[in-house]
Amino acid sequence: MLRLPLALLLSIFSPPAFAASPSEIVAVVNGVVITRAEFEAEALRKTPANREKLSAEEKQEVLDRLVEEKLLYALALAKGLQNDPKVQKVMVNTLLREDVYANVKNSDFTDGELKSYFYAHKDEFVVPEKVQIKRILIKVTDTRDDEAAKKEASRLRAQIVPSPSTTFKDLAGQFSEDPYRRRGGDLGYVSAEGKPGLPQEIVDKAFTLHVDQVSEVFRTDEGYNVILVAARRERIERTYEQMAGTVLRKVKNDRMKTLYDGYVAKQRSGATVEVNANVLDSIVVESVRRPFAPPGGDAMSPGSMVIPDDAPGMTEPSECDP
Repeated sequence: MLRLPLALLLSIFSPPAFAASPSEIVAVVNGVVITRAEFEAEALRKTPANREKLSAEEKQEVLDRLVEEKLLYALALAKGLQNDPKVQKVMVNTLLREDVYANVKNSDFTDGELKSYFYAHKDEFVVPEKVQIKRILIKVTDTRDDEAAKKEASRLRAQIVPSPSTTFKDLAGQFSEDPYRRRGGDLGYVSAEGKPGLPQEIVDKAFTLHVDQVSEVFRTDEGYNVILVAARRERIERTYEQMAGTVLRKVKNDRMKTLYDGYVAKQRSGATVEVNANVLDSIVVESVRRPFAPPGGDAMSPGSMVIPDDAPGMTEPSECDP
């Protein structure tokens, strides 16, 4: 796919040559202008801050870059890339940067405001107690009935109990029918709230066990289970000093979300939206159940709101999950 620089994407709605004063036009490329302001912005972006002025040769290099972008811009229009959803999302992101997110700066928030937020939401910054769970699953299938599956799980448990720390991994790798068999059945660290794709019965059972304790055989929708709690991490309460950076990101995100909602509401209030209910009703979208993600897997980004590079992420802060 053709990859275009951001400056090119921003120029998709560039004005024609006649829209600018002749004294402000540096060059015209196939009817598309390069203005003095555009040239100066590009020069400042590419030039070291300690330089007083550009040489004639350096000015020509800046102009050459802008000419190349205008030529590629024309090619992009010819290919209809302005109608590409990915290009449109980049344009929306840029619009939000300039009209919304640029209005929120770190300096807008005082230390007192941040501390007040922290103490009012202190529970959000607590690292919950977690247990490391290892699991063996024996499924009930067309060729293995309920009784046979339970018997197999019981057989494996009997081999594990005398020395769980040394035998569980090997037996899980050989016999478990859980996707984590390749990891010796290790599901990673899980809090009492659980994780998507992991049956809550597994989590609830794990929190009743001590470290190195093997569960009794128990049934879930998938089949019969034997689990082991390999380790435990106690609940940790963070101080404001430890979480100051995360607090700032959260407060800043809240402010940006408020501004975003107001900005979009204003645009919608003057818009005419016509919905073809018949077409909408005819669309069938089947949800796909996501499997339990291993530790370090991709996090889901909430919503479709685009956040600028220097803005905080909307996901759980890393300080809260060591």
